[in-house]
Amino acid sequence: MGTVGAAAHVFYELLSGVAMPFASRTGPRAAATFWAGSTMTAYHQAARQPEARDNVFAALNGLYLSAVIAHFLSWPRTTRRGLPWLIECEGLTGPVIAPYNVILHVSAAAAIGGLIENRRGRAWGALVPVVTVPWLLREQRREFGRLLVQAQTHPGWWNRRLRSRVTPA
Repeated sequence: MGTVGAAAHVFYELLSGVAMPFASRTGPRAAATFWAGSTMTAYHQAARQPEARDNVFAALNGLYLSAVIAHFLSWPRTTRRGLPWLIECEGLTGPVIAPYNVILHVSAAAAIGGLIENRRGRAWGALVPVVTVPWLLREQRREFGRLLVQAQTHPGWWNRRLRSRVTPA
């Protein structure tokens, strides 16, 4: 379920017009192909692997959880019902931010559920966010800056919400 949540997260970004991770480096088609392929592979393999592979899937769920944590730490937010609620994120504002928040919360819950399920790999799943969240906090800002520049120089349907934003100095 963590894999499905992560896929919903990145494809919602693309469909909403703020691109997706890696699009600034590889372009939207290659990034979408990567995310679709990795999602299908992880989803397909999750039910087929023996318990000995729990470490791999726990680490993957830890990575999914890291992405959600980094978003909630890095972007303007408030609190609703005791949970963080993004006001703006990577160009998403207004009516499209509410579904995005729901996707992030469901994705986090699914990743945590995956960590609980992968009993043998819990240590890996807990270690991954400690290592990756600080990196993701820096990288998502760099990626966003590159996407803003591309929205100005190479506008397309996939970066339409970013065109009106000011490019960072």
